[in-house]
Amino acid sequence: MLGQPQTGQSLLRPKPEMTEAEPRSAENEADHAAQVQQLVSAHALARPSGLALKAGVEELTFTELHAQSNQLARHLKSLGVGPDKLVGLGVRRSPAFVMAALAVLKAGGAYVPLDSSLPESRLNFMLRDSGIEVLITRGDTRLPSSGWRDVDLVKDAAEIAQHSSAPFQAPVSDDNLAYVIYTSGSTGQPKGVEITHRGLSNLVAWHNRAFGVTEADRASHQAAIGFDAAVWEVWPYLAVGASIHIPDDNLRNDPAALRDWLVAQKISITFLATPMAERMLRLEWPSSTALRILLTGADTLHQRPSTRVPFQLINNYGPTECTVVATSGVVSAEMANSLPSIGRPIDKVRAYILDEQMTPVAPGEAGELFVAGAGIARGYRNLPEMTAQRFLPDPSVPGDRMYRTGDRSRFLETGEIEFLGRIDEQLKIRGFRIEPSEIVRALDEHPAVLASAVIAADSQTQEKRLIAYVVTSPNAVTASGLREHLAKQVPAYMVPTAFVRVESLPQTVNGKLDRVALPQPDQQNILQDEAFVSPQGLIEQRLAPIIASLLHVERIGSNDNFFFLGGHSLLGTQLLTKISEAFGVELTLLQLFDHPTLAEMSREIEKLILAKLDAAPDAGNQSEFSGQKTA
Repeated sequence: MLGQPQTGQSLLRPKPEMTEAEPRSAENEADHAAQVQQLVSAHALARPSGLALKAGVEELTFTELHAQSNQLARHLKSLGVGPDKLVGLGVRRSPAFVMAALAVLKAGGAYVPLDSSLPESRLNFMLRDSGIEVLITRGDTRLPSSGWRDVDLVKDAAEIAQHSSAPFQAPVSDDNLAYVIYTSGSTGQPKGVEITHRGLSNLVAWHNRAFGVTEADRASHQAAIGFDAAVWEVWPYLAVGASIHIPDDNLRNDPAALRDWLVAQKISITFLATPMAERMLRLEWPSSTALRILLTGADTLHQRPSTRVPFQLINNYGPTECTVVATSGVVSAEMANSLPSIGRPIDKVRAYILDEQMTPVAPGEAGELFVAGAGIARGYRNLPEMTAQRFLPDPSVPGDRMYRTGDRSRFLETGEIEFLGRIDEQLKIRGFRIEPSEIVRALDEHPAVLASAVIAADSQTQEKRLIAYVVTSPNAVTASGLREHLAKQVPAYMVPTAFVRVESLPQTVNGKLDRVALPQPDQQNILQDEAFVSPQGLIEQRLAPIIASLLHVERIGSNDNFFFLGGHSLLGTQLLTKISEAFGVELTLLQLFDHPTLAEMSREIEKLILAKLDAAPDAGNQSEFSGQKTA
């Protein structure tokens, strides 16, 4: 047995006092939450004139959403859509996309979001792999037509309108699919994650209970449709009769403009992927804003809100395989020197942290995070072996399964979970096993570092080296300052050889770090310790190009450190051989470690040359370097 798992707790904070409520046990909830299409239909009948969706001048009331989705659902049903039949949605983020997705659910099918901004090869793979029966588009699309029925919401509008707009709901079970979202796969091809109605219904029920959502709330929908956060941005709010507001694309990556839009639209609950949320937290906010909750997730959160922020920050964690959110927690302004946790499991979700023998670790110890309960996906589409590897039997609850996340975590004394990074991101450099997330956590504690990432890069010497990318505040920060900061917290082999300053960390469409898009280190973006000082004296001038050639860098200055530029003991051995050939003296590896800058090395070489001359005063010829003092 796995022992006592961590289970869901409430995050409910009543309005407007914003004080913590007593947790309500998930076991008190109904065994089977209503499905989202049923809930949306019920609220459409209850408040027909209420605003459901708005994007610029395009609006849909609940009556219009209900009627249009009923007509489209009947049309889809006539084309054979039913339980576990997939329908592709090649419609951009808009009220029409939400209407079409709702129609698929009403027809009993499951939808597959197809983001047209993705590469054509990826879209083609998703279309083939998913085995869709129908593809819904809206006027303009570059998606191919092959092997499925095409439904164009513009061209086929008249045919769709012939169907009745009366309430329509095809029977579907909690175990049938609601949607399939494709995520990046380790094989190089995306993999389709199959999510059931049980998982989606549980997400919606937990969300609306935990955050006290009512029909008076106004939520935003800005995540890319292929990102599972878009699921979270839509169904909980429509399920209770709240309205959803969609910003223009040009606002989504501009923190100040997006803040102004959220304030102007009186948005009360919003989701922002972690990098954007961190940028928004640094802005000034009017105290009169309607925003009461900012939800974030998708990457490691490095920042806590200030006491001046007029809303509550909620950090969330959840692989797509766990129906968007598995754990969630309030982020306080307290404990500013510690990174926020990922909270506790949501309702009807269990969390285990296990060692390599699948045994629970002690509180405070690191292990792999496993998630079980209502949100677990059916599996990966067309990948039975991978499904069997990642979705395992839950020994604590017979018949249930748990998902192997591949994430390192630990339970804190508070019962919350601390995320420690990916197991598969673990690096091995020159025999040392390194967790990049450990370096990132230490870097992010530096007062001038706003965000960071650490990767292992292949150098031209065929040796891997650690590169840190840092987003810094306007305060002056140097590479030596960051090294000194890290040296107090991590071993020397975990200190990056270079620090690259970037304006922001690039992110994928899913809001995660885009490692491929990180810039290559060069003389312009690498943080320097101080102004470049040209080599001084004959020894430095002779030694500098030797080191530069060995490290494949453009130039070496007097104060440049061999090891900080990518050198290590193996290259150091090669350098000592070249020094012997060039200067006729034998420098030791210990001397190199103790005197790693060009100036310091040169002084050691000079000492050895002078000692050699003193030992043979009658040699008859002096070294060309004798008497040429180094700087």
